[in-house]
Amino acid sequence: MSARPGDPAEPAARTGVFRQVGELLGALRVSPVAKTLVALMGAIVVVVALTAYGQIELNSWNKPFYDAISRRDLSEFIVQVGVFAVIAGALLVLNVAQRWLGETLQLKLRKAVVNDLVGLWLQPRRAFWLQASGPMGAHPDQRMHDDTLKLCDLSVTLGVGLLQAAMLFGSFASVLWVLSKDFSLFFNGKDHVLPGFMLWAAIAYAIAGSLVTYWVGSGLIARNAERYAREGELRFSLTRINEHLDGISLAGGEADEKRRVAMHFGDVLRATSRVVLGLTNLTWVTAGFGWITIIAPTLVAAPLYFSGKVSFGGLMMAAAAFTQAQSSLRWFVDNFSIIADWRATLLRVTDLRRMLASDLEARASGSRIAYEEGEGGTLAIEALEVRSWSGHDRLDVSGLVVHRGQRVLILGTPGAEKTLLFRSLAGLWPWGSGTVRRPGGETIHYMPRGTPYIPRGTLAEVLSYAMEPTTYPRDAMVAALASVGLQRLEPLLDRKGRWESELSMDEQLRLGFARVVLQAPPWLVMDEAFSAFDDDTLELIIGVLGKLTHTGIIHIGSAGEAHDRLFTQVVHLVKAPHAVPEEQRP
Repeated sequence: MSARPGDPAEPAARTGVFRQVGELLGALRVSPVAKTLVALMGAIVVVVALTAYGQIELNSWNKPFYDAISRRDLSEFIVQVGVFAVIAGALLVLNVAQRWLGETLQLKLRKAVVNDLVGLWLQPRRAFWLQASGPMGAHPDQRMHDDTLKLCDLSVTLGVGLLQAAMLFGSFASVLWVLSKDFSLFFNGKDHVLPGFMLWAAIAYAIAGSLVTYWVGSGLIARNAERYAREGELRFSLTRINEHLDGISLAGGEADEKRRVAMHFGDVLRATSRVVLGLTNLTWVTAGFGWITIIAPTLVAAPLYFSGKVSFGGLMMAAAAFTQAQSSLRWFVDNFSIIADWRATLLRVTDLRRMLASDLEARASGSRIAYEEGEGGTLAIEALEVRSWSGHDRLDVSGLVVHRGQRVLILGTPGAEKTLLFRSLAGLWPWGSGTVRRPGGETIHYMPRGTPYIPRGTLAEVLSYAMEPTTYPRDAMVAALASVGLQRLEPLLDRKGRWESELSMDEQLRLGFARVVLQAPPWLVMDEAFSAFDDDTLELIIGVLGKLTHTGIIHIGSAGEAHDRLFTQVVHLVKAPHAVPEEQRP
């Protein structure tokens, strides 16, 4: 069987991390806040460079300070305390500035990444295609909210840390070289010169730690990615229960939902346990190197002191310089678990962005319905066949032309996919053949089966969706509500609420038709819009639609006595007589 609509793209995990970072940087370059990001990063570089210089000065301060202590020179000791206060004060200001710049950079970076993803996601029909794309379309809300938050925070934290480590190493490498440039080791009866041995010792120590860390902790990347996926499924399960409490309670389904939550929570716990095991193993390495580092600088610098080449103050300065250089080099060791977390989050965000930026519709095989723009005032359907899992459905007329003001009822025979026909007319389900020629420059209002979409906001915003409330005068809104029997809602037009829970299903359905009355679209296409109404309400709605004399109406649904007064033409959706090979189905 061929691919379903929107099969997932090649996983981002199969591409290099540099390519993934490059894709995100490409999106950031065209962001409205790109210049702000560059300015903030430049300011961070300057602050980190000044901090590195201050730490070099602080390291140099160790020698006169400890020498003054060893000589019991009180006056020099007091002077050096004053010097320390100046250096420490300057470093404090730089630390505060670096924190503010880093937090601001995280904020602006998240703004750019989220706006990019949401902009791609909410392109016309793109979110619908993503939903049908399989595992990649699962929980895009989590990837755009939680994952982008974590990605931006970790990116700035790790980026600033790496920059700081690089600058510190560059600064203290020269100190170590100067301190140990004349070092020699007496062996086999003669001196062997080892220039800069403290620098090479720091490098070797850090490389050994990095290699062991990577060997032990490399599996954390995949384990973190798995944990985030399982967390998303648990959160979705809990959200779904909260949104359908009435149906669950009426059906007595609490026990079943509890079982589902327990299953997803079990998946989370198992995935988290694997992460915990990986972190535990990694801690053997990171903590072990951490404890050794307490004494390693002194051990490495001790030969200089015992050979008489440096004083006690020089020993402390050399040990401090070794600590700074080695800690810079072991940045990878100290941050590997965070890097693994960042890498897993990067995979999820770049996977989503690559999918959103691709042609989701083109990912599925098979023929397509052609969508064209025709003359205004006319909607034409020519030789339309809709491809579904059960075969092909088609209209019993080869060509259907509807003019503005006309009303057409499409009746579906048993087994026919009426909702897929509705989605095909809307362009959401293009699999099939034939042509849909839409009226050029004219709005088509689509009303799906069930309750209409009700956004959060004021009732006026709900009524005018997806237009601005200021587009319509208040009197028009009041009249639209009254036309469908919702006069009681007039005082609530300016109140915000969760209308999907505050209004009954009947009121929500009526509100959908009040929206049509208010906006008076040139065209209205409905999918089984009358089946939930009782006879009296149906009479009211039919009367309201009958007054929209300039609106062309296509209703896909069932027949009834009330329909006869509204619709002037009836066509049928029937199963195509030929069989459909399995490999050609969606």
